[in-house]
Amino acid sequence: MATGFERDALEGYAREKRSEYEGVLKKIVEIPSVSVEPERKGEVRRTAEYAVSLLESFGAKAKLYETKGHPIVHGRFERGPNYPTVTIYNHLDVQPAEGDDWKTKPFEFVREGDRYFGRGTTDDKGPAMTALFGARYAKERGVPLNIHFLWELEEEIGSPSFETAIRANAEDFATDTVVVSDTVWVSRARPACPAGLRGLQGFRFELQTGETDQHSGTAGGAARNPVAELCALIAECVDGKTGRVKIPGFYADVVPPTKKELEDLKKCGFTVKEFKKDHLFRSLRVHDALEVMKRIWTMPTFEVHGIAGGYQGPGVKTIIPPKATAIVSCRLVPDMDPKKIVKLVKSFVKKKNPDVVVSAEHELPAYQGKTTGPYADAIRGAMKFAFGKEPVFVREGGSIGAVLSMERVLKSPVYFLGLSLPEHGYHAPNENYDWMQASGGMAAFADYFRRLGEMKA
Repeated sequence: MATGFERDALEGYAREKRSEYEGVLKKIVEIPSVSVEPERKGEVRRTAEYAVSLLESFGAKAKLYETKGHPIVHGRFERGPNYPTVTIYNHLDVQPAEGDDWKTKPFEFVREGDRYFGRGTTDDKGPAMTALFGARYAKERGVPLNIHFLWELEEEIGSPSFETAIRANAEDFATDTVVVSDTVWVSRARPACPAGLRGLQGFRFELQTGETDQHSGTAGGAARNPVAELCALIAECVDGKTGRVKIPGFYADVVPPTKKELEDLKKCGFTVKEFKKDHLFRSLRVHDALEVMKRIWTMPTFEVHGIAGGYQGPGVKTIIPPKATAIVSCRLVPDMDPKKIVKLVKSFVKKKNPDVVVSAEHELPAYQGKTTGPYADAIRGAMKFAFGKEPVFVREGGSIGAVLSMERVLKSPVYFLGLSLPEHGYHAPNENYDWMQASGGMAAFADYFRRLGEMKA
């Protein structure tokens, strides 16, 4: 092992840099980079500009790339053209943070012991800063590797500008491999890396049957009720109690998990009790741990995110609304084609209620990850070095649009070294991150870069 990469040396580095790390995380968390909200566009850009200055302060060359939407930031620790290159991908945009469930102000960085609260602390600013500190350590100790940073600011809205931008600047972004740090472990007890990501196909159902609200006493019974009709339509699409999708052909291309995948699931440390606790669920559709894991990682879904229409205020306003909208989406697994799902859903809806207008949104195919080969072995070794246990490779229930784009355009294999935990509250109120994951993550990334340098050498 190269000098300076011993466990105690990296633990000492983390302790020494803790205050600096917390200062950097505080500054970037307190910029509300909510990419979905147009009024936050200036804040998203301010995040990108701060990211460039931060990379430069760490000794990297950095540049802001304009897109049709929010910008992209690219940084480089360069050793030279004769050295291999690894790129770390993270995103710096965040989800909205409204509601009364926040115990602290969402865009105010709050430290409570070893835990850091604030929107973006775990998704994905905390892991991004962790990787940066780990990379700086490797760079300062002369690892024979070019380390690049690719920081996106549209991941939370489906990365609409990402692929076009990296294609236009593919030469600048060229790399031998990519490591993504935007995934969640199964539990703190055991590191986990994705062996695949579910895809996503979003839909908007709209039904208009009138022009204005009408009195239910004078028109009720004869007038069509678009809210009720959308509820009935959705009930024909999916069984609300079991989650079983009723659309013919929906499951036709689903490949069930292999025996090896099921064995990995069984030993990954997942428990139903902790899953319910981490996500604040009172009850679930199923209670067997393996069945829960299959449902959230290896099976497709049809989810209803919201129905809008009619009166939403206090008391009862006895009207029949003129229109209603439902927002739904399907999580997809490998071999499922989003375009085929769109055709199935549109055809089914047209047959059941031809007046409903279906708009397809947010298309993203599923991703089949890699669990073998030297890069995967390097991640296994680095995670075990930093956290004491070899990671399990499980499928991830969420989606990362940039992953498929990077493989298509950069033609480089993508791997995952995530650091977030279920209790960190991805997309939830009181989102948080903690020092144990940050300090361990610095060691994991530094050791991963060491392994890549030695592997190529």
